[in-house]
Amino acid sequence: MLLAYRWVLATLPFLVFVVASSGDRSSNFQNCVSACYGDYCHPQTTLSLGLRLTRWTCPDDCKYQCMHMLTDIAIRESSKIHQYYGKWPFWRLFGMQEPASVAFSLWNMYYHIQGWRQLRSKIPSEHPMRSYYLTCAIVSVNAWLWSAVFHTRDLPNTEKLDYFSAALVILYSLYHTVLRLFNQYPTRSREDGRIQRTPVHVLWSSICTVAYLAHVTYLSILPRFDYSYNMAFNLTVGFTHNLLWLLYSLPVSLPLIRRFPFKSKTYRPSYVSKVAVFVALTTAATALELFDFPPWGRIIDAHALWHLSTAPITKFWYDFLIKDSLDDGWREPKR
Repeated sequence: MLLAYRWVLATLPFLVFVVASSGDRSSNFQNCVSACYGDYCHPQTTLSLGLRLTRWTCPDDCKYQCMHMLTDIAIRESSKIHQYYGKWPFWRLFGMQEPASVAFSLWNMYYHIQGWRQLRSKIPSEHPMRSYYLTCAIVSVNAWLWSAVFHTRDLPNTEKLDYFSAALVILYSLYHTVLRLFNQYPTRSREDGRIQRTPVHVLWSSICTVAYLAHVTYLSILPRFDYSYNMAFNLTVGFTHNLLWLLYSLPVSLPLIRRFPFKSKTYRPSYVSKVAVFVALTTAATALELFDFPPWGRIIDAHALWHLSTAPITKFWYDFLIKDSLDDGWREPKR
């Protein structure tokens, strides 16, 4: 879906993981963590149930306490607030490292669940793109679920599940967009009712499957996660996806693609212009990632605002998909 592009720049802030941040490199922080570990981290030390459920350890808790102690000092002295291990200092809640991003991720997930229900009830079962749209909605729900898990606890496994799920959304969105815009979806034979797939459909499906498996395999076997490659992959796929939908929204004077199988290239319903607006809104929302700043009240940062801004756009996109799917251009003229 068009909203898949919003994952693209999400990898930018995490490039800082390649190197340590200024906060955790400081001697004050390292001395504080060492002292805390020596004083409190013993075999009999027991953390709260919430911290244990979210897999916090005593050393993790020491880092958290020292980070906020030094941040308190920085705010009191009006000095620079530092990042620690590539992240701003956030107040945790019930063990969640970034509770605002968790809440907004779940809000996005809710809209995709609602979108799936709308697609299922309003698009006719015989529509050739129905199953692809429903699958993309499920893939998006999965991605936002793992986004919430990752923002609850940033661990190597939760990070990979978040990134791999996001990549699947982006690539699957490009996959079904190509099928939709170039009319390469499977059709049912009039003679025997069998499903027919074009050679282009089979080839494109194979390319996307191999590309995703190769992407996940490459990032899984490396000793360290390749953030630069991951960002380049997502940018390439995401920009291609958006470009194709912009072609769909071009005016009648530039009929580069045939939008519907049973209409001419010059057929352009009025709602088509919404696609360009959605591209602009999604790009603007994603651009929030570029404006990194210390979190307000140690709760909401630019990344959380990005999650907040994308949720309402999701509803508009599902509304567009339904309008597009119900258009007369899908109906074969009577002979």
